Amino acid sequence: MRNIAQLAFYELYPGERSTRELKVKFSRAFKSYNANVKYTRDWMEFKLSYEWKSVSDEIKIGLIQSLMLKVFRDLPRPERTINMDLYDHFVKGIGEYRPATRVDPVLDECFERVNKKYFGGFMEKPNLVWGLESFFKLGTYTYASNTITISKVLEDDELLLDYVMYHEMLHKKHKYYTNKAGQSRHHTAAFRKDEDAFEDPDVEEKLSRYLRRKRWSAKAPERERSRKKKVKSLFDWFFG
Repeated sequence: MRNIAQLAFYELYPGERSTRELKVKFSRAFKSYNANVKYTRDWMEFKLSYEWKSVSDEIKIGLIQSLMLKVFRDLPRPERTINMDLYDHFVKGIGEYRPATRVDPVLDECFERVNKKYFGGFMEKPNLVWGLESFFKLGTYTYASNTITISKVLEDDELLLDYVMYHEMLHKKHKYYTNKAGQSRHHTAAFRKDEDAFEDPDVEEKLSRYLRRKRWSAKAPERERSRKKKVKSLFDWFFG
């Protein structure tokens, strides 16, 4: 098998010489079409999910080159390669051919509301799943698996749930833009313009207040335990 990591390096950095051993491994432990890179001073390992095995080398080389850009910051910034463009095109499109097999009924109702109101009902349904009760990552759209994941913290507020769903559906619509330096922009001017079309102009402020209240409620048991501990400490001090 060709060492596609070496091919990727010499295409991306012609005239340069890699001082590390470059290797590629495939793993069944990753989610669909996921990948990462690990490295030391002596070696660099690109680990790809098993689905990548059947993808053409040209696209895999583009993936590896995109990861290389995050590592070789000491080398001159290269131009984008055709393989990187092929990789971007592949990732943006692969989710469109993956049928929705996991659809939570509450999120399904939310998707249908938002789809009808803002997309004319024409957006194809992705997988719709709840994530953890996160206050920081409220929603994500994963291109490769065609999945929108929403934080459980939003399940009690329909307006805010619709807003975050709308935001993630815009990611599905607009995909992302990659500049010549290999930097990806997900919140483009076109994305922001569509985001501003949401029905409630004060929704960001309402979202902030809602999350503050939720955090306060979530910490209530901890505050109560702390209060009881202080009372017990005072009791021990006076009567111990």
